[in-house]
Amino acid sequence: MKQANKPQASLTAGSRVLPAGGRVTLTCSVNPSPGWKYYWYRENKLSEPLNRHDAVSQTTGTTSVSQEGLYWCRGGRGDPVYYTHFSQAVRIDTIVSNTAVVTLQPNWTEIYRGETITVSCEIQGGGDTEWTYEWETNISLKPSNQHEYRISSASSSHSGDYRCRGRMKSAQHNTTEWSDSVKLTVYDNKPRPVLTGSPSWLSPGASVTLKCEVEHPSAGWRFYWYKAVPDGSQRSYSYELLPGSSIGTEQDSYIVHGQTHTAGYVCKAGRGDPVIYTETSRTKFVWSGDVRPSASLTVSPDRAQHFNSDSVSLSCEGNSTEWRVRRFDESNYLSHCSDWGRMTGSTCNIYSYGPSNAVYWCESGSGEFSNTVNITVQNYYTHGIILLSPVRPVTEGESVTLGCKLKTEHLSSVFFYQNDKLIQNGSRVELNISAVSQSDEGFYKCQSSGRVSAQSWMSVKAVTIAVPRPESSSFPVSLIVGPVCGIVLIVLLLLLFHYRNSTDPCCNRLTQTQRENQGSATGQTVNHDQQQIYSSLLHGDACVYESIRGSENTGKGGCDGAEESSDYINVNPDSATGP
Repeated sequence: MKQANKPQASLTAGSRVLPAGGRVTLTCSVNPSPGWKYYWYRENKLSEPLNRHDAVSQTTGTTSVSQEGLYWCRGGRGDPVYYTHFSQAVRIDTIVSNTAVVTLQPNWTEIYRGETITVSCEIQGGGDTEWTYEWETNISLKPSNQHEYRISSASSSHSGDYRCRGRMKSAQHNTTEWSDSVKLTVYDNKPRPVLTGSPSWLSPGASVTLKCEVEHPSAGWRFYWYKAVPDGSQRSYSYELLPGSSIGTEQDSYIVHGQTHTAGYVCKAGRGDPVIYTETSRTKFVWSGDVRPSASLTVSPDRAQHFNSDSVSLSCEGNSTEWRVRRFDESNYLSHCSDWGRMTGSTCNIYSYGPSNAVYWCESGSGEFSNTVNITVQNYYTHGIILLSPVRPVTEGESVTLGCKLKTEHLSSVFFYQNDKLIQNGSRVELNISAVSQSDEGFYKCQSSGRVSAQSWMSVKAVTIAVPRPESSSFPVSLIVGPVCGIVLIVLLLLLFHYRNSTDPCCNRLTQTQRENQGSATGQTVNHDQQQIYSSLLHGDACVYESIRGSENTGKGGCDGAEESSDYINVNPDSATGP
């Protein structure tokens, strides 16, 4: 036990590491009174002082050493000598050539609450040498002096810089340099991935590319993809796993082939063992203006732009008795008819427009989306002008008339623009397109009396030419083309038979065999269940053979469709256990 008034010496070292072939300076001091002499000790405080015969170092309080080890000092004065308490020990180490490296397993420098990670100290070039380990970090939970530090359930308290070094067990004063620091960041909140899709507006049958991006991106994520299905009984969606994503995909993108109608998608990501999942992304909608008989939306008045004082109704039609109308506005807010209108049966009457631009669609009780319409609302007082244009796609070849409407004035002259290019001016108040083509697709706006309308997109739908299926065309082909080809072939064979009969008896026999084979094939049908094509009277008819071979080749195209029609799995993307 220390005496109450007995001072303690203080020992400092110019360096804690002994350079190769060099020395380290040690300084001992006792405050506050003078007259002290200073004594140094190595490895054992009870041993003889190192400077017992060095009067200079005893007086100055400094000395230099060339050996690694533990050092102490103390002061003494008077006769008999009165000693202070020993100083705290100072370790002087020798640096070895081995290198310490901090590693993370998994190798993620950014993790989330609840994830598991192991921080390890690896000694490169250590061979069979046994090491003890020292850690240095600015976190409150200090790692023990072990080879690795396992964090089984990470929290923000584990965020910080980690570095380590190794010390030889057989020579405790032989140590590596401190490793470079590794910064570990632990986020308290689970990330919510951002789902994007391209294109946002579909052409019929186009492919849609989805991309799921996780905040603070790092490695190890697997991505799960879902399709939103309207729940007719609630204001929400159920979700179905898309094909091929039941165990997640390594890629953060997913392609939906042959998308034909409006659809909604979400994604989430997971990693680790046990798996930690992100939140589910917000729903990303991909819209289509194409009308489907099973679910369609009509607008009254039938135009893309309206004044905010207009009465507008949205009507749902199709194979359902339950409908709801939804809106997605320019501020990315998804809402129901009940939030801004009144739903009566299958019709929503709008009484509050809110944002000036929004898309609207119907959702059926049987889980289908209708076509989507883009409606622009102009303020009666501040704008006072709207473009009269169709709200739904126009089919190629059809005629269409675009107009302009002022709320309080009569039209005198109107300027029409397509993609900001003037295409008509003068006294005509309407723009008439007698036969719409793909070049007419684009953004339109009008100008009159010094006012300019907002622009609206006019979509042009390509004409779909129905290609007859083999089943429907097989019957006339077999009754008309087959016999014609057969008659021509019979005439050629008769001529050939007559010629060879007059020149070669062997050929005559061969021709007779051919006739027998041909006769046995008369009336034969070829794969009636698959092709429904009657064979010609001649088994060797090349016309029929080519028709059958072409149909067989065409049949291979069904593979892609079969892959897309894989069964979906009803899941909850927010489930703690994941799909």
